[in-house]
Amino acid sequence: MRAIWKGAVSFGLVNVPVRLFSATENHDVQFRQVHVKDGGRIRYQRVCSIDGEEVPYSDIAKGYETADGQMVVLTDEEMKTLPSRSSKEISIEKFVPADQIDPLVFDRSYYLEPDKTGLKPYVLLRDALEKADRMALVTVSIRTRMTLAVLRVREGVIVLQTLLWADEVRKPEFDFLSEDTHATDKELAMASSLVDSLAGDYEPEEFEDDYSEAVEALVASKIEGGEIKEAPAARAEETEVVDLLAALQRSVDKAKAAKSGGTSTSEIRKETEAAEEPAQPAERTSSAKKTTARKAAAKAPAKTSAAKQTATKKSTTKKAAAKRKAS
Repeated sequence: MRAIWKGAVSFGLVNVPVRLFSATENHDVQFRQVHVKDGGRIRYQRVCSIDGEEVPYSDIAKGYETADGQMVVLTDEEMKTLPSRSSKEISIEKFVPADQIDPLVFDRSYYLEPDKTGLKPYVLLRDALEKADRMALVTVSIRTRMTLAVLRVREGVIVLQTLLWADEVRKPEFDFLSEDTHATDKELAMASSLVDSLAGDYEPEEFEDDYSEAVEALVASKIEGGEIKEAPAARAEETEVVDLLAALQRSVDKAKAAKSGGTSTSEIRKETEAAEEPAQPAERTSSAKKTTARKAAAKAPAKTSAAKQTATKKSTTKKAAAKRKAS
């Protein structure tokens, strides 16, 4: 186990250096939400409910919703002004009878382990708690908020159990409580007989978590049968930074080519702008192709006419030379 907190128990004028360990752990079956098609993990994005935009962590603040549905935004600076405690002291306020603490208010449980230098006062506090048959009511700040807790002894170790605040326990308000209904003497006698027939000691080893065992068996059988989804690596999300760097790299490469006697600077600019422009609609693209074709057709007759004139000149020259030879 790894200690999650270090401090000391203040017992009168005595300080007991201790380390705090979680006394419980959750073995509940944990499932992941996946795409049934390929087994890929499902992602959740932080999206604003008003503008629909994804919100980065840097733009997220704490909000307090009022009873009428309005939202009060609290900044980090304002949160720092709230009362908080970072004391490393477990301060014993009083020793109370154990039967005065309703188990309903128990929250989290932790083991206290003494430092080597605090073993003697730790044992003294432990033995005093057992002899008095009382719980020590304490205040402690495990993270930042102060909370109430009790110290009691379990199997030779002092246990710290945090308590819920009084207003965190709901009051039972049910209609049947207002009705004056009670069991008859005969019914109560029969119920008492049933209780006696089922009387026994609490032995947690008698009971097993059959749901977890069934899930593990099901998973094992699917693994043996080769029913495993080998999900490919998640696709990296493209960002504006990556696109900007790619555009800059293209510009640098083209600039180098122009410097070495290739493309001109104006052509580089045109090519870069063309690469960054979105694809044109089909109608506009078709229109552009037709315009280009008409221009090419307009230039073609001029070239053909020039070629004919050159051929005519050559033919006339040859005929004149033939007449000179004949004469």
